Amino acid sequence: MAENRQLRNSLLLTLTAVIWGVAFVAQSEGSQYMGSCTFTGLRFLIAALALLPVIQWRDRSRAADPVRHARLAFRHAGLDPASRASRGLWKAGTLCGVLLCLASLLQQEGIALGTSAGKAGFITATYIVLVPILNWVVFHRRTGALLWLGVAVGLVGLWFLCIDASFSVQLSDLLVLLCAVAFSLQILAVDLFSPRYDAVKLAAIQFLTCGVLASVLMIFIDIVPVGLKAWAAPFATCDAWIPLLYAAILSSAVGYTLQIVGQKGLNPTLASLLMSLESLFAVLAGWLILHQRLTPRELLGAALIAVAVILAQLAPSSKKA
Repeated sequence: MAENRQLRNSLLLTLTAVIWGVAFVAQSEGSQYMGSCTFTGLRFLIAALALLPVIQWRDRSRAADPVRHARLAFRHAGLDPASRASRGLWKAGTLCGVLLCLASLLQQEGIALGTSAGKAGFITATYIVLVPILNWVVFHRRTGALLWLGVAVGLVGLWFLCIDASFSVQLSDLLVLLCAVAFSLQILAVDLFSPRYDAVKLAAIQFLTCGVLASVLMIFIDIVPVGLKAWAAPFATCDAWIPLLYAAILSSAVGYTLQIVGQKGLNPTLASLLMSLESLFAVLAGWLILHQRLTPRELLGAALIAVAVILAQLAPSSKKA
């Protein structure tokens, strides 16, 4: 029974990695129809709404009236900001949401400026190496030699992946690298707060916070310069909605839920390695769907980053985040 559960959970996390890898293609396609703030804002607002039924199902709450149904979903989920018991949850979720917004905007803008889906996947994956490093800097937790080896290999990989033969670095790649740093901080924040609060509720609040912040920026950056009519024009076709809904519902809401279910009872190192396959699936999806290809130099960099990710996960658990 335990072996069957481990196999099932491993398959769920592999599916999660596939969903997240293909999401880079969705982000690349979405950038053709809308600005980074618009895509990020709508993506996470929809994701927050999509998680409400999950929260309600987990808490076994029911309501007949649609308006009362939504209100009770927030209340029974412990998401009512007026409740004293949920204030700590909202503060934690808001902080995580601010960091998630920063990371997502940097990633989306980097992809919009030209970083391919596969390259973005591998650069973003460096957060697996950055998290224990920042954990050491911020919380003074020991970092093992194997992890430092992973950092060194990862830096060499980034050199080949992001810096061309003329020793120049693209702004788009730099933004995605900064996004990996922001994601590392967001992961540390989640690591700090998740033991205290329900993970799905924390996710819903951080999605909501991220969506609201990006939507406010969307008004001033995406709507005001072109006007509401021109901004809304792409949404008249399915071409704009398909990548947006994929990123919102599958990548954010479904992917996060699968991660929670899949990680239960599974070795953390194995879980992290399976989820880090996201970068590999990003390359495959970019190649199959968008016909994007990495140069031999970039492939070498991607391979080195993959080795760095594996080294980071094989580092002793007592010395890593």
